[in-house]
Amino acid sequence: MELDRIENLLEKYFEGETTIAEENELRIYFGSSDVAQHLEQYKAMFGYFAKAKEQKFEQKIPLQSKKRNVAWLSIAASVVVLLGMFTFYNYDVNQNQDLGTYDDPQKAFEETQKALNLLSKNVNVGVEGMEYVQEYKNSQDLIFKN
Repeated sequence: MELDRIENLLEKYFEGETTIAEENELRIYFGSSDVAQHLEQYKAMFGYFAKAKEQKFEQKIPLQSKKRNVAWLSIAASVVVLLGMFTFYNYDVNQNQDLGTYDDPQKAFEETQKALNLLSKNVNVGVEGMEYVQEYKNSQDLIFKN
């Protein structure tokens, strides 16, 4: 009778359905010397749990963490920022770049028209796309009348 109970408890144990009292009963059974022959394989497992329970962590944990020297890092970052600012302000912006200025008013007018035509083409592409949205809106209004 006891052997049937132990086998049922083992089955429940492996399914994760045992209570603490039932698990203690299994530990006591497998800790004894009279374990059934076909259940000997589980004796080592329950013996390991008993030994692991007795183990204690003996190593000391340092309470202070290693601090990085943040001062050197901030000094290095400041130097990099200062070098960047120095390079930026000393950079010669006036390097004979054509900024789009014209002496001839006629040529300036033609270039302005080219730029506005290019802008107009791109805006018209966007407007054409919006026509589809308006058509969708009209279809939606027909289907979902309030």
